Amino acid sequence: MEIVIHNGTSQAIYQQIYNQIKEQVLSNKLTEGELLPSIRVLAKELRVSVITTKRAYEELERDGFILTTAGKGSFVARRNPELVREERLKEIEGHIGEILRLAKSGGISVEEVFEIFRVMEEEL
Repeated sequence: MEIVIHNGTSQAIYQQIYNQIKEQVLSNKLTEGELLPSIRVLAKELRVSVITTKRAYEELERDGFILTTAGKGSFVARRNPELVREERLKEIEGHIGEILRLAKSGGISVEEVFEIFRVMEEEL
């Protein structure tokens, strides 16, 4: 598992950890049942507070990405296809919102955006 902390961002460190682990679970880089580093080990590796890694793990567990068993550790939870789909839909909505903002500020019509989309889809 690879996590990179960026100090030059306004995003909280626990949120960076959360987002990177979540993305690795969603993209299958971390697989169901895989043991994650302990909170203490990860904190030491990243040179951050144990409280920071604990918060990230708690939120990952709350959102269904990991399971923690006392005395055994934290594991990647079984992939819920609906959860994966919902996360991807939220991500797509964010990107579409940004595309529409860019188009509007550049005087580009929605029809032109759709045309770009159709052309790019054909290339896939």
